Amino acid sequence: MVLTAWATLAALGVYFWTGVMAGWARNKYNVPAPMMDGPLPFQSAQRVQANTLEQLPLVLAPLWLCGHYLGDRWAAAGGLLWCVGRILYALGYYRDPAKREIGFIVGMLACGALVAGSVIGLVSA
Repeated sequence: MVLTAWATLAALGVYFWTGVMAGWARNKYNVPAPMMDGPLPFQSAQRVQANTLEQLPLVLAPLWLCGHYLGDRWAAAGGLLWCVGRILYALGYYRDPAKREIGFIVGMLACGALVAGSVIGLVSA
């Protein structure tokens, strides 16, 4: 489960990065807390961070279930794929909110694969 643990830390690192980017945007566009209205780049950074937080339960729970019941390498691969998807999502969203789709698709496929791996592992246990 060492690889699963590293993938968990990577997922938390992606979330931390989106939080830093949200704070940076708040400072850059001079939007005082707790205000959430501001220019589109500010709003994009806030939404990426919130959306990433919403995704964490969808990746962390099946990541650990898959790691325990199917295997460490499969789980870690799914977790790292989710990280890549979220980074693509964020970078696309920061450029143009319409360019976030590929990252969303990659992240959701990773979550789906982790859930499927968890089910396969549980059924065969």
